[in-house]
Amino acid sequence: MKLEVINKAQYRKMNNRVQMALIAMLAGLSVLIGQVLIAFYGSQAMPDGSTGNFNLNFLGVIIALMICTFIVRKNREKPQFHEVYYVWQLKQLQNKIFKKLTKIKQAANDNQTDALIISLFYYQSLANVYELDNNTLTMEKVTAELEQIEAQIQQLNLTVSTDDFEQSMLAQY
Repeated sequence: MKLEVINKAQYRKMNNRVQMALIAMLAGLSVLIGQVLIAFYGSQAMPDGSTGNFNLNFLGVIIALMICTFIVRKNREKPQFHEVYYVWQLKQLQNKIFKKLTKIKQAANDNQTDALIISLFYYQSLANVYELDNNTLTMEKVTAELEQIEAQIQQLNLTVSTDDFEQSMLAQY
């Protein structure tokens, strides 16, 4: 995966739209499907107010979630969703790297080129995503880590960039 320049305003606008649409779809479909299931399979209300239809309502939520998942999977690669889908994939990749970060840092301290490339990609991608999501709380730490990695690469006279990163590099850690 290569790092891309993302238009922050466009990303935020589309991300907010996608999130709101998914929330509205999930809520609406859950209620609708739950009511349809209750109409066909539900029991009548008791005098104490309990109907015992919790399982049918829960099934409605599960079916609605499956429908929303299907819709997302069908539409995720459309051009208007490129930024949102790209950042989602990037966050998944960051999570994979984070799980191996201790070993990667040890290897980077031993000046292993692949570990330095992974670290450079990881911290640069974190900085990009934090900027897109307005996450300023931990940006200083990420910037410091990125500067440390860049200084180490420069000290070793290596010519590496984030474009050198391949996901297959993670297999060795």
